[in-house]
Amino acid sequence: MDLRHLRYFVAVAEELHFGRAADRLSMAQPPLSQAIRRLESDLGVELLHRSTRRVDLTDAGRGYLARARAILAEVDEAAHEARRIAAGTVGHLTIGCVGSATYSLLPAISRGLSRELPGVDFSFRGEMLVPDQAAALRAGEIDLALLRPPIADLSLTVLPLRRDRLVVAVPADHPLAALRRVEVADLAGADLIVHSADRRSVMYDVVLGLFRDAAVEPRIRHEVGETSTLVTLVAGGLGAAVVPEPVTALDLDGVVFRPLARPAVTVDLAIAHRTGRTEPHLARAVSVVRRLVPHAPA
Repeated sequence: MDLRHLRYFVAVAEELHFGRAADRLSMAQPPLSQAIRRLESDLGVELLHRSTRRVDLTDAGRGYLARARAILAEVDEAAHEARRIAAGTVGHLTIGCVGSATYSLLPAISRGLSRELPGVDFSFRGEMLVPDQAAALRAGEIDLALLRPPIADLSLTVLPLRRDRLVVAVPADHPLAALRRVEVADLAGADLIVHSADRRSVMYDVVLGLFRDAAVEPRIRHEVGETSTLVTLVAGGLGAAVVPEPVTALDLDGVVFRPLARPAVTVDLAIAHRTGRTEPHLARAVSVVRRLVPHAPA
């Protein structure tokens, strides 16, 4: 089926005049008339009654007009959809976030993405550990991840966003709460709450590295999988925790945050996706997130 002939027929059927239809289509009248004749010949039915004075639709023509309009509308919508997809303005993306990004960045990112990419449907999964994020990216369960490197996986593309300082979360009535800054040595003998070793948390390795470098034996009392649970246990007086500074956004009663003494220790935050994904809406979302995430001083 030649879509041009459909458009020609619709123009003639709506104008009921070959001259006006030809003007509307910016073409000469004889080729238009020939195209309609060819369409009728291909269909084997007469669509138009013609006379020297007027043009009328046959019953078959009226039925064909309704279908032709619907087909052209679908074709036009498909073309419009293709252009929107190519421009990265439609689609669906699921974003998985580590705990600290869940509380400090997710509200602003979700608002910014909805504002700048209103045709893209976003969903979010919070409180994900990095190994779970990597597995979900590979499986296609999430499309983007805000995570803490390092991540040694060549199937993933990891782009830096910023560096976050580490702080110490302590119960408000803990002796360390009286200090302006906390040394790792000050945590010797203190009960610690850390992210889970069994689930291969990046922060678990970071914290143990801090204590190893300071030649301090950590006294780990609780391991948890979620940052919110970790801070809640601190608020409950069960121990102290070393966390990225954005965790302070939780602002729970009973918890105070103190910076680690200089030299300040930082952890990276990055955005990742499966290597080889080139969808325009994903690329646009990555660009928006990289612009929205405020830089944190190292």
